[in-house]
Amino acid sequence: MSILFKNCYLVTPGFENENMSVLVADGKIKQIFAPGDKLPEADTVKDCNNNMLMPGFVDVHCHGRSGFDFCDASVEAIAAIAENKLAEGVTTLLPTTLTVSEEQLSGALKSAADYVASNASKKGCKLPGVHLEGPYINTKLIGAQNPAFVRLPDIEEVKRLNAIFPVKKVSFAPEVEGGAEFSSALLAMGITPSAVHTNATHADFKNAYLHGMRNLSHFCNQMTPLHHRDIGMVGAGLLHDDVYIEFICDKLHICPDMIELVFALKDTEYIQLISDAMRASGMPDGEYDLGGMQTFVKAGAARLANGALAGSTLQICDALKNVYMVTGLDISELVKTTSYNQSRALNLPGIGKIEPGYCADIVILDEGFKVLETYVDGELRYKA
Repeated sequence: MSILFKNCYLVTPGFENENMSVLVADGKIKQIFAPGDKLPEADTVKDCNNNMLMPGFVDVHCHGRSGFDFCDASVEAIAAIAENKLAEGVTTLLPTTLTVSEEQLSGALKSAADYVASNASKKGCKLPGVHLEGPYINTKLIGAQNPAFVRLPDIEEVKRLNAIFPVKKVSFAPEVEGGAEFSSALLAMGITPSAVHTNATHADFKNAYLHGMRNLSHFCNQMTPLHHRDIGMVGAGLLHDDVYIEFICDKLHICPDMIELVFALKDTEYIQLISDAMRASGMPDGEYDLGGMQTFVKAGAARLANGALAGSTLQICDALKNVYMVTGLDISELVKTTSYNQSRALNLPGIGKIEPGYCADIVILDEGFKVLETYVDGELRYKA
């Protein structure tokens, strides 16, 4: 099965141009054609009307969507999240857990395994593995995590969970007992360690860095801020060039000035746009549950009763739009932050570029960043 996408505004890391064409066959990008090139025949020809065509987005930090949470631990929940993420251009997803019991974590990962083995998975985005956010965090920066289930890093628990379904990333507080060594143990398993909900000093981070930590989850949120006597975790993310940062660019978790500052200081190849979305994403304002805690959503902002932010309702296409509007950077530069950087940080080969040999994971957006169509391995799975 072959598809020729013609008359598209092609956007891929380091390149953008109008009136381009892309040939897809057998789920892969086969050839790129410049304006004026002779175009081949194909089973299907799609006229993109010069809308943007770019790599499908990779959301590595997403708890839920459309009324469901990953920790609901059901195939129905996974299917709803994976299918509805397509509407925001996501083609690869790491469902993200909360700080809950091992029993509940096991149930969530079992539901992911069952989903991937089912026919339902042929309708949604790809699930190469999961992201454990917590339970190994610092209670001094608990955020919207449940303190009742916080515990010390436990590599044996991770091994048990990984045996159920692949764990690709674990976010934890590196300053807690055994935290730095936990980074090394995760890397030995092929799992990416990342700092989150952390009260670490810069010295704490440097210790974890020596043990291989190169990622910071939801940068700036629930971590030690930049200070002139200790630059903390925010300073670490800006100072260390080879450290990836996740960024919730909803202009609420991160104000526009901070978005502008980070993009001015940080190489775009080390920034990853995430949603950190909870179950209210794509849903109306109202009352929702987050890990057993009552959450209120008003004007799209999710908060606990004490006013603390409780995840987001952000969609990745809107995150990209926000960054573009705030920074004014070229889309070919910003597109690195939506998929290519995630693929490098998590060793997910074959995604993140529109180049021959890469998976035909494609999103088509209009000039207002509205998702028009989403393709997974060359198959149309969403159409507005």
